[in-house]
Amino acid sequence: MTISYIGRLKPDIDTPALCIDLSLMEANIQRMADFLRDRGKNWRPHAKCHKTPAVAWKEITAGAIGVTVAKVSEAEVMAAAGIQDILIANMIVGQAKWERLAALCAWASPIVACDHFAQVEPLGEICTRNGVTCRVIIEMNIGLDRVGTRPGRDTLDLALAVSKLKGIEFAGIMGYEGHLLRIENVDEKRKQISEAMAVLAECADKLRRDGLQCDIVSAGGTGSYQISAECPGITELQCGGGIFADPFYLQGCNVSGLDSALTVLATVVSRPTLDRAVLDSGRKTLNPDVQLPIVKGWPDATIKRLSAEHCELTLGPQSQNLKIGDKIELVVGYADFTTPLHDHFYGFRGERLEVAWPILGRGKLQ
Repeated sequence: MTISYIGRLKPDIDTPALCIDLSLMEANIQRMADFLRDRGKNWRPHAKCHKTPAVAWKEITAGAIGVTVAKVSEAEVMAAAGIQDILIANMIVGQAKWERLAALCAWASPIVACDHFAQVEPLGEICTRNGVTCRVIIEMNIGLDRVGTRPGRDTLDLALAVSKLKGIEFAGIMGYEGHLLRIENVDEKRKQISEAMAVLAECADKLRRDGLQCDIVSAGGTGSYQISAECPGITELQCGGGIFADPFYLQGCNVSGLDSALTVLATVVSRPTLDRAVLDSGRKTLNPDVQLPIVKGWPDATIKRLSAEHCELTLGPQSQNLKIGDKIELVVGYADFTTPLHDHFYGFRGERLEVAWPILGRGKLQ
């Protein structure tokens, strides 16, 4: 059915449908690539907002050096599409995952994060048996307090131990400043992010003084990349969500220069009262937990509530002429939580459907 829609106009598409404005997305990709290139940083965008090789290839064409994912199975999807340089920015634990990762090393060039020797030693043994080498970086805790080694001696000791393992190549360090994205005061946000990046850069320098190669110093989400990219010592950034420029980033993180490109096309299925409308797109279609969607084109229509199958709108005077059967778009508040709910992206050039991409990374959780 998705193929049969190619060439049709947006109002002809069945709903709910996850829609990309291709021109806006491509412009966002180019702006991010240019921004980082101008500052001498590599771009390895996280794919969690799209989980789709076709989109990753657009990023690589614009200048990205590879892609970042969270799971071995996602890395397999990207590698199957011909993408070689893949950072798995997560701890990989368990025999089955280590076996799959070692197998992936035979036909791609993955990098995996760690924060403990127990995550890496078995991987090295399996890689050695298979005659391959896996690159490893250490994730350091720079304030998020989720995973990561403590800065200083703990990180240095782990790096030295990892560098001695057969089947493993120590490649560098990473950190994520996600706890700083929503600081409202711009000067304070810049100060705290710069301090966090300095911790990473200082650790990388210590590793090099100890005789270790530390080619990769990776950081930077979309909510902070415009600051992180200015910080010395950082070699690459993982910012990926900016290609869709969700309201979470534009409103919640004060990111500028990008335009929201991801919407859900929905249909009005009920008009219970003059000031209420109900859409066919609820929580199974849109995840509102991080940021509520925005009603596009109807500034006085706001989202009142989302249930499993329905989105309830409160309508102001300008939007009260909406009727059953009308189609409207909801700007996705946070793509990372909404994309995994869908099977396809519908890519529009203007109002005409140009492409339908399967979201091949959907359900890849292992």
